[in-house]
Amino acid sequence: MAERKKRKRQGVKKTSTSKKILFTLLGILLAIVLVIVGVGAKMYYDVKSTADDTYESVNRDGSSDERQVNLSQQEPFSVLLLGVDTGALGRTEQGRSDTMMVATVNPTTDESLLVSLPRDTYTEIVGHNTQDKMNHAYAFGGAAMSMDTVEKLLDIPINHYITINMEGIESLVDAVGGIEVNNPFEFTYNGTNFPKGKQQLDGETALKYSRMRYDDPNGDYGRQERQRQIITGVAKKVLSTKGLSNYQSILTTMGENVKTDLSFSEMRTLMGDYRAAFGNIKTDQMKGEGFMQDGVSYQRIDPTELKRVQDELKTQLK
Repeated sequence: MAERKKRKRQGVKKTSTSKKILFTLLGILLAIVLVIVGVGAKMYYDVKSTADDTYESVNRDGSSDERQVNLSQQEPFSVLLLGVDTGALGRTEQGRSDTMMVATVNPTTDESLLVSLPRDTYTEIVGHNTQDKMNHAYAFGGAAMSMDTVEKLLDIPINHYITINMEGIESLVDAVGGIEVNNPFEFTYNGTNFPKGKQQLDGETALKYSRMRYDDPNGDYGRQERQRQIITGVAKKVLSTKGLSNYQSILTTMGENVKTDLSFSEMRTLMGDYRAAFGNIKTDQMKGEGFMQDGVSYQRIDPTELKRVQDELKTQLK
């Protein structure tokens, strides 16, 4: 038992940098810190320039008809949020999606739903003709293959994607002036104590808060809950008027670390017509059961749990 714990902690050390968390809903939200109340020409130019830098289209398998969504008509849409480990441990290769979430945004109900997906989910990797961990899709085929894989698993159209390189996490939280979280229990991680209850976090402490896993009674699912707290906190901060004061730092961090297939004009539409929905975020977690196969650990999603999540997302996208 002691030896197993030692191996676990050694594994945490080796991969701790790659466990950095996605603050992703902000991929949209940061990109659209633009023309709020007719900001000046310079800010407009800065935002457009950053949006152009972050734009990267995807070439996906299959028909695109059902994936088309008309944002100007205020139709609900989905976006796959990926935290990629390209920048972790000095990596420069494609990397894997260390964190995976699906967000649905409904401007009619003024609600957004953010669902965390177990990255080790055992599923078909669409376009690669194999069964593997879901997060390997990004390594095999980038955002496009990840979108196709998640789309088939969840049985909903995935309309857009946002990725963020892990190296930008601390800068991003600092750029919005820090965030507030409500910690469910006291713990200490990497020399920092986190008391129970509400507290303010800067980039460094937010990163630590999101990385702790082995002392959490809910394991990786508890860690993912803390990730969603951080996402919600950053989203609220960006949507507030305070978000404008640091807009250049936010844009710089985003331009260096975020990619999305949302165009500048689509971002403008989102800011104008979807803002209330971004400010009302509900969260959920798809849960699986661990199993070993050929010496590799995976998560198997029970059909009942999978249908529950599918139905919840479909309801939001109606």
